[in-house]
Amino acid sequence: MIGALGLLKERRFLPLFVTQFLGAFNDNLFKQAMVLFATYRVFNDARVESTFNACAIGLSLIPFFILSALSGQLADTVDKAKIIRWVKTAEIGIMLVGGAGLMIALRGHTAIGIGLMLGAVFLLGVHSTFFGPIKYAILPQHLDSAHVLGGTGLIEAGTYLSILLGTILAGALSVEQSSIAVLVVAAIGWVAGRMVPPAPRIGPKLEISHNPFTSSWRLINATMHIPRLFLAICAISFFWTIGAVLITLFPPLVKNLLTADERVASLVLAIFSVGIAIGSVIINRLLNGRISARFAPVSVIAMGGFVVAFSLLSRTWSPATGGHLYSITEFVEMPQAIPIMLSLAGIAITGGMFVVPLYAFLTTTVTKDQTARTVAANNVVNSGAMVIGAAMVSALAAIGTSPQDMLFLAAAMCLVAAWIAQKLHLACD
Repeated sequence: MIGALGLLKERRFLPLFVTQFLGAFNDNLFKQAMVLFATYRVFNDARVESTFNACAIGLSLIPFFILSALSGQLADTVDKAKIIRWVKTAEIGIMLVGGAGLMIALRGHTAIGIGLMLGAVFLLGVHSTFFGPIKYAILPQHLDSAHVLGGTGLIEAGTYLSILLGTILAGALSVEQSSIAVLVVAAIGWVAGRMVPPAPRIGPKLEISHNPFTSSWRLINATMHIPRLFLAICAISFFWTIGAVLITLFPPLVKNLLTADERVASLVLAIFSVGIAIGSVIINRLLNGRISARFAPVSVIAMGGFVVAFSLLSRTWSPATGGHLYSITEFVEMPQAIPIMLSLAGIAITGGMFVVPLYAFLTTTVTKDQTARTVAANNVVNSGAMVIGAAMVSALAAIGTSPQDMLFLAAAMCLVAAWIAQKLHLACD
């Protein structure tokens, strides 16, 4: 049997892994460069910064509501490798728009530049809507059942490692360099995408419905009536609601509470990204390739505990004085820095352990000709959950709730996710 890491030597898996890796890297490089630019060089108000981040998240999620049903039907009807080539071609054009927005805003035309950047964020949401179902649905078609969990774990680990690298690079590059880098990476991803082996339609021909609202409702209704899928999708959605809260809070929290510069903000997100990658690998080892929710409840309860720990530790932080922002060196020298970073790593590792097996449920519960639509239905529900999470942050910020108190909301949602995961474990294991 080929180990999970052995899949990286396989022609049936490596091009997909590289394509997904570069896509996630580029998406995060651009978005992080945009958020850091807006947070540290455009806005100077914590509430405005949180609202801007929530707006960017909302724009990236709108396409999932509108187009997920179409993307799922298309992926179950057309050769998935062909769709990958289409979306990677589109990515080059999207990065042209986003890079232009960064450069225009840098030159002082802030409104136009931010408009173009947010437009690129929306288009990246469209890109992800069509690519998202494929990266999971193609695995049961290219891999045997014994390797689906390992392949899913590698995709998740690779995604978050790419986010790590994109985060680090966004904090290190200038705006001009970031504008060029996103175009270069998009071009390399286009080459990798053309090497993905064919994954033609399986099963009877599917008649595509182009009405986004009725097709979305039918898609969700056709999926959520299956108890195992219903519970898995609900658990994943709670995870991404929590994720939306944390992602929205992190950059303003680092700047205004920890009083640290943009490189520390990148470090915080990097710790979060590499932690989820580690969690993905750990859970694959613990389950030994078996698709099970056995460890999901305890994992997400531990995640909630680490969120509470992070909130409490952040209250003991000694802020910089006189408008100074801590550099990375100054930050790590603070006595509270190591416990804070360890709590962040704990959140991420346990989060990765929780969510990876749930994605494997989605692609193995249904037949191979329905996997893309199942993942698309999950994306619709997840995007709604993330919009709710981002909206909660905006609403709570508007009434003056501190970021530390908002973290308790995320911890409480972990308990609900644990309850759902336990029901899934009892129903399926």
